[in-house]
Amino acid sequence: MPVPLDYGNPDGTHIDLTISRLPSKNPDARRGVLLLNPGGPGGTGLDQPNFLVSQGISPDVLDSYDLIGVDTRGVGNSSPVSCGFTDDLQYYGAVPPYAFDETAFAEQAATAEEVAERCAANDHDGRMRHVNTANMARDLDRIRAALGEEKASFLGYSYGSALGAAYASMFPESSDRVVLDSNIGDTHLDHDGMRRYARGMEETFPDFAEWAATQDDLYGLGETAQQVRETYFTIAERLDRAPVDGVNGRAFRLATFVTLYNPASYETAAQNWQYFLNPTEATTPAAETGNGPPPADNSWSVFLAVTCNDVEWPSDVDTYRRAVDEDRETYPLFGAATGNIMPCAFWQYTPAEPPVSIDQEGPTNVLIAQNRRDPVTPLRGGELLDEKFGERSRLLTVDGSGHGVYALGNNPCAQDTITDYLVEGVMPEQDTTCREG
Repeated sequence: MPVPLDYGNPDGTHIDLTISRLPSKNPDARRGVLLLNPGGPGGTGLDQPNFLVSQGISPDVLDSYDLIGVDTRGVGNSSPVSCGFTDDLQYYGAVPPYAFDETAFAEQAATAEEVAERCAANDHDGRMRHVNTANMARDLDRIRAALGEEKASFLGYSYGSALGAAYASMFPESSDRVVLDSNIGDTHLDHDGMRRYARGMEETFPDFAEWAATQDDLYGLGETAQQVRETYFTIAERLDRAPVDGVNGRAFRLATFVTLYNPASYETAAQNWQYFLNPTEATTPAAETGNGPPPADNSWSVFLAVTCNDVEWPSDVDTYRRAVDEDRETYPLFGAATGNIMPCAFWQYTPAEPPVSIDQEGPTNVLIAQNRRDPVTPLRGGELLDEKFGERSRLLTVDGSGHGVYALGNNPCAQDTITDYLVEGVMPEQDTTCREG
């Protein structure tokens, strides 16, 4: 479906969005459409309906709604954008690399500046500056109208919480039942929000460490959680000095961070740690790569476009240097990564509009779901969003670990609470906690 590239000029250039629909198989129970967003920003959403089915989303939700997947503007099949990433550029994606010393910080600053310049140079048709959360929220309301619905419900994860918060704020009367899962804390990601990733890792890492300590006979990573934590630093610092099979300390720290997204990853991570402690084969250099675009070119490009266009980031390099020094001490596991400098510091565009403000005026229709221990969107993000929405929202805190609550987690209380809201409209009367199990 076509939408304006610039909503300030609705009769000007249009771009195409691509959506998918998994229709309700029970017309008598159908109550509308449920718009979905998997996060990112930059993640493709076309397969999200079938993905949620594979994760065991409630059959009652599938009866109640047509599930609508969306490649948001700039993503995949929806007028994609590209910064022109190539494999020779040492870019790690959404999270900056760990700055273990001043040289590493300087290298990232140079890379970040080059990435920003590439993004501008590859923006041949002027789409890049219009890829932001406000326009994506406007697109959602266009989709709602095109589907012939007076209102639309929404389920979004991670960055999808920001998009859903923007949609509920900009279109309070046409947003129906809104579930924001694993929250970044606002309608946009800024430097403070990125730095909270390190807090999330500190809060979530003990779950892995305690698990690994119970498996010490098998993996030898430490008999206690504290010993496992010390092993993490031992491996990371060793790989800083001498990479193993092309894996350096920055990659190891990032991989450990991602491991915490899902406890199902713990076993594989422990095996990798075991190998890096005692490599069984001679170290081989990383394979040389060509200059073609990496598979993540589009998703990385959209992540930067949205993140850098939504809000103006500090342009002073020393701001990031100070953040790295502070967070290395406050959050030693990962703070020198998430505080590090990003291409947004050198972005070639100024935001076309201010970030979307949370609107407390409107129906009480926002259910905020949040694991207590989440490496990338810590509990504080859910609390911040709940505070900003005021009486419009309720916070559902789950005593669990990992990234993603509804359908992605297995807490029965949380699954039932969210399903009851989506299907029956039963919003908790007050903020609620679901205990573990």
